[in-house]
Amino acid sequence: MSDDASGGELRAHTVRLELVDEPGELLNALEPIADNGGNLLSIFHERGSLTPRGHIPVEVDLECLPHQLDAIVADLRESGVNVIRAGTERYGEEVTVLLVGHVVETDFSETLSTIESDAAASVVDVSLSAPNGTSDVSSARLRLATEPGKTGEVTEAVREVAERKDLQVVEPLTELEGSA
Repeated sequence: MSDDASGGELRAHTVRLELVDEPGELLNALEPIADNGGNLLSIFHERGSLTPRGHIPVEVDLECLPHQLDAIVADLRESGVNVIRAGTERYGEEVTVLLVGHVVETDFSETLSTIESDAAASVVDVSLSAPNGTSDVSSARLRLATEPGKTGEVTEAVREVAERKDLQVVEPLTELEGSA
């Protein structure tokens, strides 16, 4: 890989996006990449599958300098594109939590959006169970990705959303300090 005059090194990055299923959305998502000097390597547009919010997952492999990746991600978010993951270093830790209660009736989509925005986390995977119908008690397993060292903040944000919506949270077990 070559070095830039500013001392940065060109690197390959993977950016995972969620796009609304409307004409022109993919093109709109690619413009910030080109505008910030990113070089497209590949695009995987998963038109046949949907994310938990009903959007289309798109994975873009690109090559750019580290500062360019930051600008690309910022411009994508500013244009309304949901960035799930950008590079491997950005979201290096994951935490899984379980929400139990009237998960669906308390606007599950809004719950996910709030967790992502308040916790600087990304919803990587969701499993929803409503054995007696969506108007009864249901549960959702959320796998959340976050920056290294931010797992506690993510868990706290989940607790706050759950408390506001009268949901129970089953948190991951953590090792007690000083235990063997």
